[in-house]
Amino acid sequence: MAEATPKKPPDWKHITEPIHDAESLKQESINANHDHLITEIETSDGPLGTTLRAVYEGKELSKFRIRLDDKIRNHDREIERMCNFHYQGFIDSIRELLTVRQDAAKLKDEVQQVDQHLQESCVPLMTKGEELVKCRRIQGNIATAVESLNLCLPVLEMYRKLQEQMTSRRFYPALKTLEQLEHTYLPRVNSHWFAQTMADDIPKQRESIKEASMSDLKDFLENIRKHSGKIGEVAMLHAAEQNNMDPAIVKATRKKVKKRRAPPPPNPFTGEVDAPPPPVIQDEEDEIEDSAELSAQDLIDFSPVYRCLHIYSVLGDRERFETYYRKQRWKQARLSLQPPSNMHESLDSFKRYFHDIVGFFVVEDHILNTTQGLVNRAYIDELWEMAVSKLAASLRTNTVQCKDTSMLLDVKNLIILFCHTLRGYGFSVGHVLELLLEMRDQYNDVLTRQWVDIFNEIFSEDNYTPIYVESIEEYTAIVTQFPIQDENLERESFPKRFPFSQFVPDVYNQVKAYINACLKYSADLHLSHTEIDDMIRKSTNLLLTRTLGSCLSSLIKKPSLTLLQLIQISINMNYLEKSCLYLEEYISSITGAQNDSVHMARLHGTTMFKDAKSDAEEHIYKQLNLKIDEFLDLASYDWLLPEAKGHACGYVIDLVAFLQSTFMSFTNLPEKVAKTACMSACKHIANSLKEFLLDNETRQLTMGSLQQFNLDLIQCEHFAASEPIPGANDGNLLLAFAGIRQLLDLFLNWDWSLYLADYGQTNSKYVRVQPQVALSLLEKLHNADKKKNTIFGSLNKKERDKKKLLDTVLKQLRGLVNGSTQQIQG
Repeated sequence: MAEATPKKPPDWKHITEPIHDAESLKQESINANHDHLITEIETSDGPLGTTLRAVYEGKELSKFRIRLDDKIRNHDREIERMCNFHYQGFIDSIRELLTVRQDAAKLKDEVQQVDQHLQESCVPLMTKGEELVKCRRIQGNIATAVESLNLCLPVLEMYRKLQEQMTSRRFYPALKTLEQLEHTYLPRVNSHWFAQTMADDIPKQRESIKEASMSDLKDFLENIRKHSGKIGEVAMLHAAEQNNMDPAIVKATRKKVKKRRAPPPPNPFTGEVDAPPPPVIQDEEDEIEDSAELSAQDLIDFSPVYRCLHIYSVLGDRERFETYYRKQRWKQARLSLQPPSNMHESLDSFKRYFHDIVGFFVVEDHILNTTQGLVNRAYIDELWEMAVSKLAASLRTNTVQCKDTSMLLDVKNLIILFCHTLRGYGFSVGHVLELLLEMRDQYNDVLTRQWVDIFNEIFSEDNYTPIYVESIEEYTAIVTQFPIQDENLERESFPKRFPFSQFVPDVYNQVKAYINACLKYSADLHLSHTEIDDMIRKSTNLLLTRTLGSCLSSLIKKPSLTLLQLIQISINMNYLEKSCLYLEEYISSITGAQNDSVHMARLHGTTMFKDAKSDAEEHIYKQLNLKIDEFLDLASYDWLLPEAKGHACGYVIDLVAFLQSTFMSFTNLPEKVAKTACMSACKHIANSLKEFLLDNETRQLTMGSLQQFNLDLIQCEHFAASEPIPGANDGNLLLAFAGIRQLLDLFLNWDWSLYLADYGQTNSKYVRVQPQVALSLLEKLHNADKKKNTIFGSLNKKERDKKKLLDTVLKQLRGLVNGSTQQIQG
């Protein structure tokens, strides 16, 4: 294999030469950049931030520092060379300056000496010159002052006069003075500083006049608020005299007051108002006497209103004054219309309330008639409408809480006088009068509540026994209290007995008293006879049907009433029922409505008394049955008694004696009521006796006990047949015991063949005996027989036949009962 030819090594020298050239170029570029930056630092007059940032952002900071240090050393060498070159000239200049300083000091001393000498020479001259100038100035000032004083003295005199008028509160002359001062005198002294001050003060003076007059008006408003009550009282006193009403309705207790006489209205041309008269303090009695001679407007000084109105009119601000006055009076109206707390508790509170309202509107009417446009009729009417609504609401609230009829009557009279008073001043009072009709219902309600206590007191104090009189005086006293027409009673000799108890005339008289109380409210309401009659009849109907009816119902339901008391109440109801006709005649006589009888409403008391009587009769029946139950509770039967005792039980004898004595007191009751009560008692006794026999707790009974029971029933039947009530001899009372009688006869006669044969027929002898009743009673007999047979062993033939018959009857009765039950279910 041939040998390889060796390669020639590269020429490294030629490769490194371009590299050295690049580095030198780079270094030159960096040096040039550093020189440029240094040149900017040397020559720049502005901030160096951009240049320094370029230095620090560069990568050759250390080289820049080296380059900068070289530059600094070069400059140091140049500075040192220049200092060396100019050093000799600097030394020469310093030597020349030292020579000049000595000459300057010498010149300064000479100038000071010359100046001092000149000043000493001119001192006397300057003193004389200053004195001369001063004298000339004083002469000029004196002349100027004399001239100014001649101009200013009239102005100052007018201003002094203004101040005096303001101090003495003569506001209208002060306004004239201000007018002259502003338009005549101040223009002459415009050049003086005080003229401008006075000119600036004139509006303030006008405002102070307005404020002072407004202050007087506020005092007037406060004063009128305090005295409105007295003004209203005087106005109502005059109205009471004119309408022939009692002045005592109006008068209320008041403290001493200051009385003022109002000045005449302002002159319509000059606006001047006379000085108000001084107030006079009087005692209440003297004041009341003087009030009769004065009008309501004479009690208050109206000059502040006139003065303030004129001032505001002159100053061109009348509209603002009218607005303020109306707004304040509207607020005062609301205060006057706000009732005092607990007004319903005192009549004086009602009086003061009406006095304030009347006084307020009397003042407003006076303002309306004595000023030109301060208030107008539309404003007064709007104020009155608001007052009527609030007055009505307040009276409704307080009269509802009033529980005294006499106070309600006084309030009614106050309202009537209130309406008379304000009608005289031109106010419409129709809505206020309508309120009286609403109050009538409240008055009647209060009366009704009072009469509830009156009726209950009458009922509690009555002895529920007929009235006995022993002399003609006592007899006359009763017949004058209650209308009764009984010829038999009149023919009787003394002592006489009225059939009713004392509460009949008492109730009748109290109903009449209620009618009179209702009539009192109708006085002065200007109602027709028919309207008054209708109103009283409606109220009386409410009293009879609701109040008296409720009281009677509560009385009758009292468990403490005895039977005799209930009987007396029922008798009383008969006479009260008849008295309703006399009550109607009494109402017609006091109202004068006899001629209008066609339109009269009838009293409903007749129906009410009938209902009360029926209620009392029902309670009589119940009470009688309860009393009978007390006797029946004493019954104690021995149902295993072998044979009867031969006489009725003691409880039955006592019961019959009680019923006989009780029905004797039924003589004054209607015959129908007495018969119904007697029948009710007999039925109750029969049902109770039947319940004794059918009592589920009684499992056994003997024929001996049935015979004893039969004796008790015979005693009751004797009572029923004895005509306990006159006219009750028709046999109806015995029918009450027919059912129990047939039942006992069936068992005592052992008449089962006839009962079973005739069962279901209407003419059956034992038609009232039900199969289930007979079965129940027969089973009890059978139980007693079984117990007897168990004790005494086997029965004889007669007893066995009887037992067989008993079993046969029981079987047939069960068949009848089951057949009836299936028939009912079918």
